[in-house]
Amino acid sequence: MSPISIKVQELIKRGVKIHNPATVDVDDSIDPDKIASDVVIHAGCRISGKQTSIGPGCVLGEEAPATLENCQLAGNVALKGGFFSGAVFMSDVVCGSCAHIRPGTLLEEQASCAHAVGLKQTMLMPYVTLGSLVNFCDCLMAGGTGRKDHSEVGSSYVHFNYTPNQDKATASLIGDVPRGVMLDQHPIFLGGQGGMVGPCRIEYGTVIAAGTICRKDIGKQDTLVFGGGSSSLQQRGHTFVQGVYSDINRVLTNNFIYLGNLHALLQWYLAVRSKFMSNDCYSEACHAGAMRQIRNMIDERIKRLSELAEKMPRSIEIVQHRSAGKSGKPCLLQRKFMDKWPELASKLTQKTQQNALSRDRDVFMTELENVRRRATYIEAITSLGSRAKAAGTAWLQSIVDSVAALW
Repeated sequence: MSPISIKVQELIKRGVKIHNPATVDVDDSIDPDKIASDVVIHAGCRISGKQTSIGPGCVLGEEAPATLENCQLAGNVALKGGFFSGAVFMSDVVCGSCAHIRPGTLLEEQASCAHAVGLKQTMLMPYVTLGSLVNFCDCLMAGGTGRKDHSEVGSSYVHFNYTPNQDKATASLIGDVPRGVMLDQHPIFLGGQGGMVGPCRIEYGTVIAAGTICRKDIGKQDTLVFGGGSSSLQQRGHTFVQGVYSDINRVLTNNFIYLGNLHALLQWYLAVRSKFMSNDCYSEACHAGAMRQIRNMIDERIKRLSELAEKMPRSIEIVQHRSAGKSGKPCLLQRKFMDKWPELASKLTQKTQQNALSRDRDVFMTELENVRRRATYIEAITSLGSRAKAAGTAWLQSIVDSVAALW
């Protein structure tokens, strides 16, 4: 039997319950003080990364061994098995076994995933629930008012985030930040054995029936969507030319709106979340980790747009060659994006500092101060009145609009 490592022994002395300690690998980079004394670690788990922090009541590896590196967990998080790297889990989050959770992932209170879920560059707001066998990368999803009224992604669902032209300017916004953070919107339902072709924007209350492939924006609330699949392969007779783009306006519009929501979310964490996450070292670690992940998400989207801009010259060249040198509207739009991108990229990195202060923000923060004492984050937000929520939404929406207006 393997000897019990010094780090594992230190955790046991702190009170951490470790099943079969000889099978648990705790890297030298781990600070034992960042692991709460009542954490439970099951056999076969591996923990590493100097940024790793595990809060009270957390359980690792209940169903299968769990690998955890540079993640921050708040209280009562259950990661039942799989691989978790560079992610943040707020209180009462549950992930089933066979998970594959990669950097740029932020799961807020009471979000949950069943088994075999893959996430990367994914933001789930409170209560959002994912079924089993789900690939949900490059998404932000909100909606719902509680565990019995939550947004849901059915089992065997895929967010398609990679195009035939080999780009990933495909992030989808399912709900939004300005309204979603108020925890009072109708839930969104994405039916099982379906998929979404990013980048899409989906309104609150949308129900997409099981088996449906969503390829368009749903801009009207409380809409039922079905169909979009095909029972047999069909050849349309169109020729696919690698590297050619048509009208990119919708792709760019959705990307800039997505970036606006991320900037709004960052301001929310700076101004609002910070007031509820300074009580202990585990909460502070989660707040710092969330800020890192949101900035990571912003950088990722800018990177993907940069890659898209680099593909425009080739697209224009092919189209002009095929049309005897003529430039149609798509080419003009592509050239505009290509020429303006360096300036746009610079502005996109600065927008977080802009629109941080506003009258609506002041109204919201004043009302928040009246309710936040002796209340958890969820309790405080849900107890706010309609006036405060309207002001908060207007403040965050102004940030979204300022970024969207760049394009």
